[in-house]
Amino acid sequence: MSTQLSHVGDDQQPRMVDVGAKAITRRTAKARATVTFPADVAQRLHDAGYVTPKGAVLTVAQIAGVMGAKATPQLIPLCHPLSIDKCDIAIRMEGVDALIDCTVSCSGRTGVEMEALTGATVAALTIYDMCKAMSHDMVIGDVRLVSKTGGKHDVGNTETV
Repeated sequence: MSTQLSHVGDDQQPRMVDVGAKAITRRTAKARATVTFPADVAQRLHDAGYVTPKGAVLTVAQIAGVMGAKATPQLIPLCHPLSIDKCDIAIRMEGVDALIDCTVSCSGRTGVEMEALTGATVAALTIYDMCKAMSHDMVIGDVRLVSKTGGKHDVGNTETV
């Protein structure tokens, strides 16, 4: 693995990577974020069908996650704008945890890892925002890349997801 950073030029200044010579390939990335609720809040949300006075929490978070993935180049300074073919946000509750999976794909010269990570994170932030009137003791955590395909090499997390 090269020790040179791809986003730093010979002059040690930040730069956008030139991907013009890379082959166009199908690229997919999956990221996960977790929101952990206090037990009483998780139960109240479940009992209310995951609807708060602000609206349907999981549905709004799903839409926000897609919007976040699409806005990645405006949020992360050196990310390339991509034509995303697919962005899927899946949110499921496991006990006191909301598990948010964001899968993004495109055909392009650079990967969609940052879009998947951003989508999962924005969905988590939206859940927090919609539920903070119930408690500020929620924890957003474990934001990570689960897998990516396309480009030079594939990456897969071998942990159970």
